[in-house]
Order: sequence, then structure tokens, then C-alpha cells
Amino acid sequence: MKLTPAEEQLMQFVWKHKKVVLKDLIESYENPKPAKTTVATTIKKLIDKNFVGYEEIGSTRLYYPIIKKENYFSKQMKNMIHQFFDNSTAKFASFFAKEAKLSKEELQNLRNLIDDELKNK
Repeated sequence: MKLTPAEEQLMQFVWKHKKVVLKDLIESYENPKPAKTTVATTIKKLIDKNFVGYEEIGSTRLYYPIIKKENYFSKQMKNMIHQFFDNSTAKFASFFAKEAKLSKEELQNLRNLIDDELKNK
């Protein structure tokens, strides 16, 4: 499931801090900060999408991620590869290597990662 940019922004903060309260989420924004109701609505949508859970401590809700960042990112990458690269990871890798303007050292590191993956197959 794809998140909206606003949802993704909140999730980045939740993933980074593991457990947060609404006040923390509001404070994570630059000025001018959004209204409390706006942030509360967005976190509610994340709960409804099963990305965030919460536990109640007195009258406060402590929010935490249910979906791991790596799992979300992996699924989004697979969708992007499917949509834009004919479901070919090789086409994606070629595009990335050319367009990212990687240094020689970064390309060598990438080659080493690929070599390691080949050894493990």
C-alpha cells in the first residue's frame, strides 16, 4: 500500500524514533507547524492502514510502527521496477548506475556487493 507524502513524512519520524506521542509528531514539523487535528487525522489514517499501532498510557497514546521501514521501501522499489522498468531489475540497475553519477569507488562497492550476492547463490 502506498502512503501519501504526508503519511510518509510522519512514518519517517515514527520509524526513526520507534515510539512517539502526538506532541512529538507535531514538533517534528518545521514552522509553521500543522494543526493538531491535521496530524491526528494523518496518524489515524496510518492506524487504519495498519502502519502504526498505539498503546494507551493514561490519557496519552504512544504510537509505534507496525510495518518495518525496510519492508515498505522494498515493496515500493518492486512496484517502481515493475512500472518503470518492465519488471527488470537489470534495467533498473543499469539506469541507476548511469543516472546516479556514482563515483568510481561507489561503482566498485556496488560491484563488490553484486559479487558477494553471486557467491551466496
